[in-house]
Amino acid sequence: MQIEIVVPARNEARRLPDGLDALCRKAAALQVPAGILVVDSASTDATSDVVRRWPAGPVPVSLLRCDRPGKGLAVRTGLLATRAPFVGFCDADMATDLAALDVALGLLAEGNSLVVGSRGLAGSVVENRHSAVRRAGAAVFRAMARSVVPGATDTQCGFKFFSGPLARAAALRLTTPGFAFDIELIALCQRLGASLTEFPVHWQDVPGSTFSVPRHSAAALRDVVSIWLAHRPGRAAGPVSQPDGHHVAQCGGAVPGHRERGARHVLPVHGELGQAGTQPLAQGDQLDVEGKAGCGQP
Repeated sequence: MQIEIVVPARNEARRLPDGLDALCRKAAALQVPAGILVVDSASTDATSDVVRRWPAGPVPVSLLRCDRPGKGLAVRTGLLATRAPFVGFCDADMATDLAALDVALGLLAEGNSLVVGSRGLAGSVVENRHSAVRRAGAAVFRAMARSVVPGATDTQCGFKFFSGPLARAAALRLTTPGFAFDIELIALCQRLGASLTEFPVHWQDVPGSTFSVPRHSAAALRDVVSIWLAHRPGRAAGPVSQPDGHHVAQCGGAVPGHRERGARHVLPVHGELGQAGTQPLAQGDQLDVEGKAGCGQP
C-alpha cells in the first residue's frame, strides 16, 4: 500500500455511498496501490453499515468507529491507524474534485511532505452556495487561522495529504477534537520541519454538511484561540506524551474506538487490537515512542 486515504464521516449514510464510490474509482485509477479508511465519528445513522456492506473491489475499504464525535478526533484516529508512506484525508461529500488527488500525489512524489488543497488560490474554482452569514464567519475564521499558520490561504479545505511519518508524528500531538483541528495539524507539521505546499482545487459546496454555524461556530473560534496560545510564534514544540513509554489514545466512554473487518475488503491489520482499541504506527517512523492509534485526545 503506497497511499491510504482517511474519510471522516458523521451521520453520512446519505452522502457517503456516492462519495465513496467516486473515491474508489479514482483510487483504482492511480499509478500506486491505494486503500481507503472510513472513520465513523459516533454516527447515529447507518454510516457504518454503508462501509460494512461495501462490495469488494481493487481498492480495499475498511472501517474504524469512534464513540465520541469530533472531526479532529476522527481524522487523528485514521491517520494514526495508517502505515503507508503517503497518507491524507478528504471529506465524505467529496466536495473537492478528485482530480486533485493526482496533483497531491505528484507533489508528494517530488518530496513535498505537507500538501494542502486551497480554495483561496487564484487557480481555484469555487462553487459556493453558503449563506452570507456563513461566508462572513468564514472570513473571520480565516483571518484568525492566518495568525497561527501565516501564509496559508485556506486551512479548512478538507483535502490534505502528507508523508506518512510526518502525518503520524503530527497526529500523535493533535489535541483539537472539533472542526478547527486542521489549523493545529498544519501548525504541528510545520513545527516538525515541514513546509506548506498549497495547490488550487475545484471545490463545490455539497448540501448536507454536518457543520452548523449556530451550533459549532463558538466552539471553533474557542479552539482557534487555544491553538494560537499553544502554537504562537516563539513557543517551542512540546514533547510527545509518553506515559509508561507508550502513547495510547482512546475514545471517551466505556467502549473504545475500534477497527472493524469487513468481508474481503479490509486494509491489512498489523497486530491485534488491544484493550484500548489501539494499533501500532508503521515501523521506521522517526518517533521516540511507540504510537498507538485510537480515538481521542492525548
